[in-house]
Amino acid sequence: MIVNETASIFITIILAYLLGSIPTALVVSTRTKHLDIRSVGDGNVGARNTFHEIGPKFGVIVAVIDFTKGALSVFLAYILGLSLGWQMLAGIAAILGHDLPVFASFKGGQGTATSIGTMLVLCSVPTLIGLATYGILYLIIKRSIVSLGFGGALIALILCISHQWVLFGYVVPVFLFIPIKRLIDSPRRKSIEMVKSSGS
Repeated sequence: MIVNETASIFITIILAYLLGSIPTALVVSTRTKHLDIRSVGDGNVGARNTFHEIGPKFGVIVAVIDFTKGALSVFLAYILGLSLGWQMLAGIAAILGHDLPVFASFKGGQGTATSIGTMLVLCSVPTLIGLATYGILYLIIKRSIVSLGFGGALIALILCISHQWVLFGYVVPVFLFIPIKRLIDSPRRKSIEMVKSSGS
């Protein structure tokens, strides 16, 4: 029994990371426009950069697939009967895969859609409320990062009020890592801007 559980944990974490490592935005950009998404816009291998540089339709496709990567990773741990702790670790593995993808030289995105996908499985109702808040705010102010901040804060607040401290301890670091990853990627963004300015 212990061996079976250990095998399930190992398989889940590895599959979650590999699933997260699928560079959706890179695949879409190379297949549709024959360009590397890492060399345009802000260099982020994610839905927002795809939306602005490749097109809204493709940005939505990338967002949905990246979202699904996170959700499937956690759901896999759930259907294998693993505990909540291992489900959360599977989510983290998927996010790390997206941020540091083995299939794209470890140059990935910031994990927003993938993170939200993991949270939809782990805490469905708070996440849906947070997503609705994000959508409404974005329609009003047209600022994705600010809207995401409010949506994420609301998810954390709901978990706090409902005393779901374990999930609160998952959601907060996951959301905080998004701007941290953006900061880590800033040298890459600056190099892209330098190339643009030198070519103009």
